[in-house]
Amino acid sequence: MPVYAVAACQIGGVKMRFNRLDLNLLVALKALLTERSVSLAAERLHLSQSATSNALARLREYFQDDLLVLKGRQMVLTARAEELIEPTEEVLEKIRQRISNPTEFDPATSDRTIRIMGSDYTTEVLLAPTLATFQESAPNMRFEIHAMSSSPVRSLEKGVVDLVVTVDFATSSEHPSEIMFEDDYVVVADRSNPHLKGGIDLDTYLALGHVTVRFASARIPAFDDWYMQRKKQRRRIEIVTHSFVNMPSLIAGTNRIATMHRRLAKILASRHRLAIAEVPFEIPPIREVAQWDAAKKYDQAIRWVVAEMRAYASSQEPSAGEQNSVNGEMAFAFQQEHLRLVK
Repeated sequence: MPVYAVAACQIGGVKMRFNRLDLNLLVALKALLTERSVSLAAERLHLSQSATSNALARLREYFQDDLLVLKGRQMVLTARAEELIEPTEEVLEKIRQRISNPTEFDPATSDRTIRIMGSDYTTEVLLAPTLATFQESAPNMRFEIHAMSSSPVRSLEKGVVDLVVTVDFATSSEHPSEIMFEDDYVVVADRSNPHLKGGIDLDTYLALGHVTVRFASARIPAFDDWYMQRKKQRRRIEIVTHSFVNMPSLIAGTNRIATMHRRLAKILASRHRLAIAEVPFEIPPIREVAQWDAAKKYDQAIRWVVAEMRAYASSQEPSAGEQNSVNGEMAFAFQQEHLRLVK
């Protein structure tokens, strides 16, 4: 399919005329709509600020709209610019698929590198076992695992990673996603801890010292930590770590406890002397989701990796509490807290 045929798609109701709007301007438009800043768009495009400003001027002339306007100390998109986000991404992705990837994706011969962002929890329960199968099914592909950032969706949009696997309420409705699995919570302790013999009640749970996880420089709490604060249940947090996998070492030989995802607890119990008990209160399970950028919606390699991860997750035993996932109101509250911390 020739380039002009693809690029003649409708964008926001305006048909492209390449004597006035070329592919370079489409790329510049995508960067400006994503970054909402001339300087950041210039950095992304590897252009000077003056060249990027010139591109914005040409785009404004073409669309007869300011596209980006100064509001206070920040640049914001006009209504017209908001309308252009999705169709611009679709046109560029179609062009990329038709020109850059003209052949069908074959994992057996592909040498693509896929960059995936996920926590150590996600790596242990999903990424590691799925990637192990790729040694045979995709022997020439390469994979990079990136630690969770404070703004995973932003990392997708900036092209830092190709996939993010995280809790569903940390993702964006503006990009495609697929549910991988659900997981609930348990309490873990050193096997010698006398307080977990026969289970644990709420008073004992609150009285004991806890190990918890918080992420990135903003110290974003894990969902269980945030949930307990929301319920105004004060725990004795004695150790804060950046890693779920570190938790068993930090409770070893002590009476400390940790609240952990059930799937991960089962894996770590095979490596450490862990006792596992049910949590002594109701807490909704979390849902893990794979998300990729809308601009890569048709990327066959990414879609194959997502399908393989989903297939592996579906082959595992379901977690005990998968019937009642986090409701919309609670998810929204968690998202708002997350946004507050990363600002």
